Parts: sequence; C-alpha cells; structure tokens
Amino acid sequence: MAGNEKHDVVHQNAIHVETIRKEQRHQKLHTEFSINPHRKLHVLPDKPMSRKPSEVIAENSDFIGAFHKARQEPTKKYTMPLTESQEIGWVSAPLIPSNRHDQRFNFYRFTTDVTKHQESALRK
Repeated sequence: MAGNEKHDVVHQNAIHVETIRKEQRHQKLHTEFSINPHRKLHVLPDKPMSRKPSEVIAENSDFIGAFHKARQEPTKKYTMPLTESQEIGWVSAPLIPSNRHDQRFNFYRFTTDVTKHQESALRK
C-alpha cells in the first residue's frame, strides 16, 4: 500500500536530499591520471606551414615508462599468459633452427621440360 500513496513536494524533496547525501558519502575524487593501456595514443603533429613555435614540455619519466610498458607485446610484459587464448603462440621461438639447405622445409621453385613449355606458351 505504501507504493500507491502520492507523495507531496516536501516528501519528494526529503527523498532527493537523502539520495544526494548517499551519493556524496560514496563519492571518491580521482586526482591521479594514468594511461589506458588498452587504447592507442595518437599524437598529431603541427601543420607544416605553421609558424607557431613548438612548446617545450618537461619530461615525466613515470609517464614515459608507463607509455612504453603499455606498448610492449604481452610476452615482454608478463612472465606467463593471462588468458587461454594467449597460451597459443606464447613461446614463438622456432623448435628447429632454420637451414636454407635442408630440403625437408624449403621448397624452392625449379623448372622441368613441362614447366618450360608452359612458360614459353604463356609469354606469347
């Protein structure tokens, strides 16, 4: 029955004040900035014919370190894969060292009398 009652302006104002106090109690002010590592940062250069001198910005080593860490590939950032999809291809070093003279893995193009005939027919 309480839901069917119509509230007057004073009661609505009291509810509004209570919700604002509740929001302010749980509100947290964030004053520290950090880069989102999952988003690319695009830096645009000035126009080529602009005569405005470029600004000199003091380097922030924490910012630059965080930026470089965000741009690294996952194998350099983490010691182990974080998800199951990262497990495939995590160790990307070849199992057998490459040798160009090993005919088991290198299939070079060679010509026979049949392929020479076909190439000469295609040239004409």
